[in-house]
Formats: sequence, C-alpha cells, structure tokens
Amino acid sequence: MPARFLAALVLSLLSILPAAAAQCGGDFQRFIGQFSREAKAKGIPARVIEDAFDGIEQDRKVLAFDHRQRNTFKRSWEDYARTRVTPARVKRAKNLLKRHAKLFDRVEQRFGVPRELVMAIWTMETDNGGDTGKLPVVKTLATLAHDCRRTELFQGELLAALQIIARGDLSKRELLGAYAGEIGQTQFLPSSYIKYGVDFDGDGHVNLRRSVPDVLASTANLLASNGWQRGASFGEGTQNFQVMREWNRSEVYRKTLHYFAEQLRARED
Repeated sequence: MPARFLAALVLSLLSILPAAAAQCGGDFQRFIGQFSREAKAKGIPARVIEDAFDGIEQDRKVLAFDHRQRNTFKRSWEDYARTRVTPARVKRAKNLLKRHAKLFDRVEQRFGVPRELVMAIWTMETDNGGDTGKLPVVKTLATLAHDCRRTELFQGELLAALQIIARGDLSKRELLGAYAGEIGQTQFLPSSYIKYGVDFDGDGHVNLRRSVPDVLASTANLLASNGWQRGASFGEGTQNFQVMREWNRSEVYRKTLHYFAEQLRARED
C-alpha cells in the first residue's frame, strides 16, 4: 500500500497538535497519559479518550513494518502499471461506473473531478472497498506517535482519529485501517478525513468505510480543494497532475492513475 501525505502533512498538522506535544519514546503508558491530557485540553471528551486508550499497547508489527518500508516505486512505471491496471480490475471498475452512474453524475457536477479518475483511485487503493485494512487505527497511530521518528506527524493523526470518534462518524471498533492509520475505501489519513470528508449520503456523518457516496465525494473533494481545474486534462505535465500530488507524491503512482482512467474511458470492443 503506497505511503501518502506523510512528509507533506507535517507542517499542516502542527496546527492541530496539542500545545505541548507528549514526549515520544520512553514508557508507552506514560506517553499515553501525557497525550490524553493534551487531547482533553484540545476538546476531546474524556469518555472518548478513556475508551479509545482502554487497554492499549504498542503494536510491534506496525513498528517493524514502518521501519522496513522501502520506496515502492523504484520499479519502472511500465512494471508498476502492469501489476496495478489489470483486465480484471478494469472490467470491475467499468461495471461499477455503470452501477453508480447517477452518483458519479452528482460527484462530477459538484467537484469537477472526472469519474474515471475517482474510480481509478477507489480501485487502486482498496479494490473498491475489498481491502481497507484490519488494524485498530488508534493503536496503530499511538504506536507510531510514541516512536520518535515522526512523532509530530502521528500525534496530529492520533488527535484527528479521536476527533472522528468524538463527532460520531466511526466508533473505536469501526476505526480500522492500514499500517500508517489510513482509513476507508480510498485510504484517508485521519487528518484528511476531518479536513476533506463529505457527508454525501445525508445521514449526518462521514463514513469512509461503508458509505460509497461519502467515499467518492470525499475523494473528489480532496482534489477539488487543492486546486483541481475543472474540465482540464490531468496527464503528466499538467496542473492537475501536480494537484494529484496531494493524493500521492509518487510520479509513478500518478501516471498509473492517469493510465487507469484512460483505460476506463476506452470503448469496449
């Protein structure tokens, strides 16, 4: 699963970090205690904090995965795209475009992002919701926040995860994700969930795990909010291709998204 946003979000997350960040390293439970006090000072209800951290322990597998991460995109674009844009994925994506045609009409009209690109993201990230991750997000982020490598980033993400619970979008039990705390069918980090999530099904909550309307609208909103040019192309060298850096900084990944979208536009033989 591609790592996203991590470097770009450090500065933006400082605005939501507690005024005096919890001290990374050392005793894990002491860190949790410090962070809990700071989260409460930031307005997170005590009941949410207590439930979220009840019985929490470090996840050594998460730490091991984070420490051994390598650049996924050292492979050539051709090799990467061949394994990601498969006939089976393209076929399923085209069928889903037909099934959700009216929903994509609404998303495109409101946000101006082509449906084929949103579908490509949805498919490449989780196979359209088939693999969203099963790790407890609070535990994952607390583990990464305690580690001193990127504590500022992940303390901000941990706070955002608590905000998701506090506003009732997802419960602690529902808050499951991947190895960096990504959530939902297009793998939003919690801070992006808070910033760009859209309640597009009108139920009063943003549910990026279960609600397809919320997933598609939020994905398009992230791009639209970062300068997407409605009606313009998004291939390599365009402004929209640069906007796609807000989704994934890897040029190989963005080229593959564009290629996938072009396959979805192609006519059936």
